[in-house]
Amino acid sequence: MSGLFVSGLLAIVLGLIFSVVGGAIGGVVIGGKALGNELAAMMGGFYGPLAGAVGVVIGVIGVVVAVLAF
Repeated sequence: MSGLFVSGLLAIVLGLIFSVVGGAIGGVVIGGKALGNELAAMMGGFYGPLAGAVGVVIGVIGVVVAVLAF
């Protein structure tokens, strides 16, 4: 059971890190010209995890429920 906890926690942490990085890259690509690269990266880094974190948490909950059901 502790392995499942560690795996879930690792998935959440990595998901948050990669969603921040992905949001920053996406912000630069989409809004870098209009806002400047630094501001676009900062805004993307803040708003990127909104979708990423929710998706990772829902995925981890689904895996935990599936494992506990069997």
